[in-house]
Amino acid sequence: MDLAKHWRLRAARYRLEGQRHSVSGAVRFPPEAPDDSWQPFELSGAGTVYSFSVVRQPPAGLDEEAPYILAMVKLAEGPMITAQLTDCDAEQIAIDMPVQMVTRRLRDLGPDGLLVYGYKFRPLLG
Repeated sequence: MDLAKHWRLRAARYRLEGQRHSVSGAVRFPPEAPDDSWQPFELSGAGTVYSFSVVRQPPAGLDEEAPYILAMVKLAEGPMITAQLTDCDAEQIAIDMPVQMVTRRLRDLGPDGLLVYGYKFRPLLG
């Protein structure tokens, strides 16, 4: 990933910025091409686990992450998002468990490269 692309995607990665339809109020994530009827909308980051799986044989480049938990999270505003769960063990995860978005390191592109951060989810604290 080059620096320019990373910069363009920062709002969606760090703040979960989606879009809300100005007439119907529908919310979508990720945001799509700008349009007069869809306005930028910051999602709360709150949601529940809809489904999950433990990835034990990861794709190339994620070997050191394994095993990790990948979940479909139903956001409070409606959209469904696929993300890694963090700060928990697989035995703790349950369907409908409340979770919240956190920013975590996604990858390191080498000694001269970029540290890429983005969203993951963790069990709701408190």
